[in-house]
Amino acid sequence: MRKKEKGQREGKENYSKERLDFFERDKEERKRNRLKNRPIILMTYITAALFLSLFIYIIYYVYHDADKIIANSSNKRQDAYARDITRGDIVSSDGVVIATTTKDAEGNEKREYPYNNLFCHAVGYNSYGRSGVELSMNFYMLRSHKNIFSKVKNDLIGEKNQGDRVITTLDYRLQKAAGDAIGNNKGAAVVIEPSTGRVLAMYSSPGFDPNDIDNVWEHIHTDEGRESTIMLNRATQGLYAPGSTFKPLTLLEYIRENPDTCGEYSYNCQSSDKFNSVTIHCAHGSYHGNVDLEHSLAYSCNTSFSNMGITLDKGKLRTLAEDMMYNEPLPYSFPYNRSSFVLKAESADYEVPQTVIGQGDTRITPLHNALIMSGIANGGLVMRPYLVDRVENCDGAVINTFSGSAYKQIMTPAEAALLTDYMKSVCEYGTAADQFAYTSYRVSGKTGTAEYDDEGNCNSWFIGFSNPDDPDIVVSVIVEDYNTNYISGSYVARRIFDTYYTQ
Repeated sequence: MRKKEKGQREGKENYSKERLDFFERDKEERKRNRLKNRPIILMTYITAALFLSLFIYIIYYVYHDADKIIANSSNKRQDAYARDITRGDIVSSDGVVIATTTKDAEGNEKREYPYNNLFCHAVGYNSYGRSGVELSMNFYMLRSHKNIFSKVKNDLIGEKNQGDRVITTLDYRLQKAAGDAIGNNKGAAVVIEPSTGRVLAMYSSPGFDPNDIDNVWEHIHTDEGRESTIMLNRATQGLYAPGSTFKPLTLLEYIRENPDTCGEYSYNCQSSDKFNSVTIHCAHGSYHGNVDLEHSLAYSCNTSFSNMGITLDKGKLRTLAEDMMYNEPLPYSFPYNRSSFVLKAESADYEVPQTVIGQGDTRITPLHNALIMSGIANGGLVMRPYLVDRVENCDGAVINTFSGSAYKQIMTPAEAALLTDYMKSVCEYGTAADQFAYTSYRVSGKTGTAEYDDEGNCNSWFIGFSNPDDPDIVVSVIVEDYNTNYISGSYVARRIFDTYYTQ
């Protein structure tokens, strides 16, 4: 009996041991399988995550990015819309149609520009790759948000739908005033609302007739036409010596480096003087006598500014210039050229006297000069300039709106206010008084006569803004070859300001 019980116990123990061995082997097997399957599981999770991400992106693209990508001016697929849509109009801010699409008796469409070359650089043309607003807003003018019932009707009868229209910030009256004042001379004008960045006018001369773009395009590709500058938008791409329009920046740097003594500044102008071995002359041989900072700016005294300039830290002056967007990109989405300021801390001393009066190798565009002046007018804050206000359907319903935004604080409000006060004197009794001393509105500004060769030939600048206590508009003008045409930048600016304040 005892042997039997002992055998049963041993049998149970053997069974338990075998069972334990079985579970142990099973556990080890599952562990090995998990290790083998881990890469497969990981790849499964990664694949699932990728598919989920792709699905989310497709939804995001459809509802958020699709229109932006299609609207990109370099997207050639936009032209496919022209099969079903008649290109929408471009309209000025004051309601004047400045680009439209007409049809002849056979239904052939033609892009027309009622004011010929008046808006040619800003609005552009609709052939040979397009330019200006025609390029940047191409997508919007080839979409139609016309009444759905009208669209269905047109689809049924095979008629094209009318595309949406683009309302620009450009003011027809100000654009025409700039064009009339510059006339047949070479030059440019930019008008900006400093508190918003709205570009109210952008005119460049000479221009071209976009109605005749085929012949224009053929001409500029001939041996004779290759030298033509009619396609150059001088407002944004013309690089000029700033002349005396640079002096407010020299003045600002002098004030920054001499905060405690700048109010005591005095210089006795004797028409010419030598600074760092360079002889500087005041314009037209003028003797200004004893001048402080305000009178130096008002009379645009070259010798006084060279006298200030040779005391400045060259490195700090370069830093200030770059803070004012020299050598830097501008916040502008259309083609432009960067302005340049070459003076460095290591530059030779003889380069300073010319540089601080806006001569030498410094170059700037009228748009850039307008932005600097906009910053001064707006308490030191530069707004991003923009050319398009909104998109409407053909019935006037607003589809999209656009606006400027803050770009850069180029100086403190106190510095802007001080420069504003100094520049009032320029227009009240200084170099621009012949145009602005007796107007019904007040102007803060700066004239500039910038020589461009060794013969004394020069271009004429004016930059400034009206209603200094609560600025309305900034005007930046350059007229080339002042020695020949005697049309000054301040004369052109006066015509623009007068038009703005004439209802």
